[in-house]
Amino acid sequence: MASAPGIANVDRDELRARVAAKYRDVAINPGLGFHFHTGAPLAKLLGYPDPLVASLPSGTVDSFAGTGNPFLFGDLRPGEVVVDVGCGAGFDTLIAAGQVGATGRVISIDMTPEMRARTAASVAQMKLHHVEVLEGFAESLPVPGDTADVLISNGVINLCPDKQAVFREMFRVLKPGGRIQVGDILVHREVPQDAKDDIELWSG
Repeated sequence: MASAPGIANVDRDELRARVAAKYRDVAINPGLGFHFHTGAPLAKLLGYPDPLVASLPSGTVDSFAGTGNPFLFGDLRPGEVVVDVGCGAGFDTLIAAGQVGATGRVISIDMTPEMRARTAASVAQMKLHHVEVLEGFAESLPVPGDTADVLISNGVINLCPDKQAVFREMFRVLKPGGRIQVGDILVHREVPQDAKDDIELWSG
């Protein structure tokens, strides 16, 4: 059955499994080499300050695989509640935790067990008691509505075939007046439907 216009007609479970397998490798063996940039060189390329990167656990930095910098839109405020959608190794989670402070809260969500484990290990290492790491998908966040002052995400939405579902979830989770700060991939030309429907192009 064809998908709605603009939505990729791919098996979502298979796509998630392929993406998770790729990012499992990034979490466990970041030096393996991938078709995308990773680690401290990527963070520098994306405008994260060197001293900030140096202050984070090396395991988190080495497994960083974002596509942008959500903090370029502005720092978070002390006491805010933040939801990190697709937290990966926890790079942005740890930065967010530092900005909101102990009076704030960070809820970090990822579908890949090895990435969640990497985040949880760094959270424990830095004694960040106001950070919670949860299993979940961008299209169905395990968070009640009207929870977040800020929703951050980095390099995740482009991997989701139904982006409208992702944004519906984001708006469900945001408090009235909340904001979204996303770093991701944006294309300026319409992607042909047959390319959207090719799972190899999503997970290669």
